[in-house]
Amino acid sequence: MLVVKSLHIWMVVSWFAGLFYLPRIFVNLAMVPAESAAEYDRLLLMAGKLFKFMTPLAVLTVVTGLWLWFGYGFSGGWLHAKTTLVAALAGYHLYCGSLLNAFRGRANRKSHVWFRFFNEVPVLVLLAVIFLVVLKPF
Repeated sequence: MLVVKSLHIWMVVSWFAGLFYLPRIFVNLAMVPAESAAEYDRLLLMAGKLFKFMTPLAVLTVVTGLWLWFGYGFSGGWLHAKTTLVAALAGYHLYCGSLLNAFRGRANRKSHVWFRFFNEVPVLVLLAVIFLVVLKPF
């Protein structure tokens, strides 16, 4: 189980790297002037490759997390809270995919300021999850 736990932590770190960086690319995409098509296309390519890279990591994070859950058992309110936050994070990931599709279709209607706030969501979720896992407050 320690190997599974180690792989889970590695995948979580890798997935979060993508969750931290993809919305940052969205900030830059939202700021590109209309006449800078080459810059927009380059950022769009980067965002698409990053999303393709981080999606399998998200799936493997959830799979190894479930493996640990079934191996160690599901008990404690802290684990329920963590599971809820991970489910919300999976929704955030999927929403990033829909935002990417909006950028691909040149249909984004959100400002770079909105994306700056959106970019902070995974930071706050990670902080909460770390405290829940380490402290097990309830």
